[in-house]
Amino acid sequence: MTVQTFTPSATKAASENTVTQPTHTTDVSMKKLYIETQGCQMNEYDSHRMADLLGDSYGYVLTTNPNEADILLMNTCSIREKAQEKVFSELGRWRKLKEQNPDLVIGVGGCVASQEGDNIQKRAPYVDMVFGPQTLHRLPQMLDQHQAQVEKPKKEKIKLVDISFPDIEKFDFLPEPRVEGFKAFVSIMEGCSKYCSFCVVPYTRGEEVSRPLDDVLAEIAGLAEKGVREISLLGQNVNGYRGETFEGGICTFPELLRLVAEIPGIGRLRYTTSHPLEFSDELIQCYRDLPQMVSHLHLPVQSGSNDVLQAMKRNHTIDVYIDKIAKLRKVRPDMHLSSDFIIGFPGETDEHFAETLQFIKDLDFDHSYSFVYSKRPGTPASELPDDTPEQVKKDRLAQVQQVIKQSSIDKTDAMLGKIERVLIEKVSDKDPNLLIGTADNTRLVTFIGDAAWVGRFAEIEITEIKTLNLVYGELLNLEPDVA
Repeated sequence: MTVQTFTPSATKAASENTVTQPTHTTDVSMKKLYIETQGCQMNEYDSHRMADLLGDSYGYVLTTNPNEADILLMNTCSIREKAQEKVFSELGRWRKLKEQNPDLVIGVGGCVASQEGDNIQKRAPYVDMVFGPQTLHRLPQMLDQHQAQVEKPKKEKIKLVDISFPDIEKFDFLPEPRVEGFKAFVSIMEGCSKYCSFCVVPYTRGEEVSRPLDDVLAEIAGLAEKGVREISLLGQNVNGYRGETFEGGICTFPELLRLVAEIPGIGRLRYTTSHPLEFSDELIQCYRDLPQMVSHLHLPVQSGSNDVLQAMKRNHTIDVYIDKIAKLRKVRPDMHLSSDFIIGFPGETDEHFAETLQFIKDLDFDHSYSFVYSKRPGTPASELPDDTPEQVKKDRLAQVQQVIKQSSIDKTDAMLGKIERVLIEKVSDKDPNLLIGTADNTRLVTFIGDAAWVGRFAEIEITEIKTLNLVYGELLNLEPDVA
């Protein structure tokens, strides 16, 4: 398991299994909360909201050490193979902590919780609470119920399981997000209604439900007032956003982007994850009109073969995807493109894979999240015959990743001598004269500057390439402070 410490403003790429915690220095007498986060940025966002919720309600502070925690929460992801077994394996380790401290509270949330329900408490009876992605806002009530059982034990323990889908209710009960740094995630919708044959999201997070427009704008405006300068809009199908307006109308995703761009202080906009079917001409026009939109897009395609796309029930063809990217690069020639690829989907032949590999070369992706297909129980694809040897799939994946890695290296090398707009985020830990920021294309940029510039945007000329994701530069222009 990879362990990473981060702040809520982090924009780390999604990984299979990460422990994600903001760092806090706390008094040993304080009640402590440990959250293990698996999977996507939606889960990262949800974990931060759990921390905000329990911090505001009960004064819990986060710790990176599960051994000293009073509450252990696991925010699970069911995308990868054997996700459930990995959850129960980790719970087995947590059981030992509970044996040492009977007052320890253990909760399991996220997508595996939605799939498994009360089966989690059947297999791991020491788990006290089970909740889904749409019911994390009910954690305080569940904690109260648990405490009542401890103080007044009954003959039979009441199962604290809530994996319902109460639409967008959770956002009405969550506290204002805590701000650390100059970047923030804002979830604008939940669930997905696309029902791709390989995906469990519609079954674990429900169908698409968009937050009301005014709620989204109010949250972003509040973040901007607290110093946030970059917003990443989140949703399983984020560009399918259709939020109700105060007047009873519907706001589309391109319209939302234009409204967010007008909020004072917001200088950069990102979003993930989007779907090709919702990538409209109106959205492309936003890249033409709004300088806040970064020249970086994550648009999952999954395969470069139309036959495989049909089996995946993606409901689009490669030509449609290529056409949309061509239109986008016409208005943003410097656009960096990333995507998701599932390699070895049931029925994928050598010819299908060759089409995918050529497609990747033609589109010149900057990076990708690519994996060998793993069967997810309950999805239509899990019933498809699959006779491709596992080693063949792994060899195909290695080819894909090598092509995209080389493309990423080439794009970083091409930054030499270019001017990049950078959000200055912090002073280097190694040298107080060096500042570190992020370019549109997600590369870290280091340059000499004044600590007082942190939180502002600057134009930096790239003078040296250090690694795949790190470059050095020199300040050309410092944008005015918008605070």
